[in-house]
Amino acid sequence: MTTVLVVDDEVGVRNLLGEALRIAGYQTEEAADGEQALKLWRSQHFDLCIVDINMPTVNGFEFVDEVRKSNATLPILLLSARDTAEDIAHGLRSGADDYVRKPFSLEELLLRVAAILRRTSDPSKAELDYRCGPLTLNVDRHEVYLDEELIDMSATEFRLLAALLARMDRVMTRAQLLREVWGIDFESETSVLDTYISYLRKKIHREDFAPISTVRGVGFKLIEPTSHQ
Repeated sequence: MTTVLVVDDEVGVRNLLGEALRIAGYQTEEAADGEQALKLWRSQHFDLCIVDINMPTVNGFEFVDEVRKSNATLPILLLSARDTAEDIAHGLRSGADDYVRKPFSLEELLLRVAAILRRTSDPSKAELDYRCGPLTLNVDRHEVYLDEELIDMSATEFRLLAALLARMDRVMTRAQLLREVWGIDFESETSVLDTYISYLRKKIHREDFAPISTVRGVGFKLIEPTSHQ
């Protein structure tokens, strides 16, 4: 059975989430702070962690940092009443897979949980390369190179870049990217897509190579510059 670790210092939120997840068919463990959560994480297997940011002793950001030192793939969803772009960017940059603002609807949160688990439990089995000028992405080895330089990518950055490369020179709408990369197939005002597009541009754009183009009001597309064709 899929096991989810719920971490929140508010007992009401913790109990609500735990009960909702159990009704949805998940097994749960609960922790009241990040320190207790790290002890549980080190002692047993979890398929997903739902972690509040504002907690005593060890906060959500610190929990993610500690987990990512030895586990790059464990799905982590952050919860927080914070809603500034800086906080969202910090959470995603630290290695979280998704970010949900409080207050949230249980239906939306359960859909996000299902989406995260669906996309992380079905990794690509095929050896597949995508190329765009000096950029190469290998699906099987989970590697991205710009010329000879290996570019460090989080799992979500990698999925987003692969989605754009697979449809090079074609526009992908915001809805398509949110559905394919994050599994979000309902109306959402999340800024997660724009945040990750910004991350990708910082990592792969150079003065003479800037393949990710914004199609205003529609979405994004990846184009191979003429000088690299």
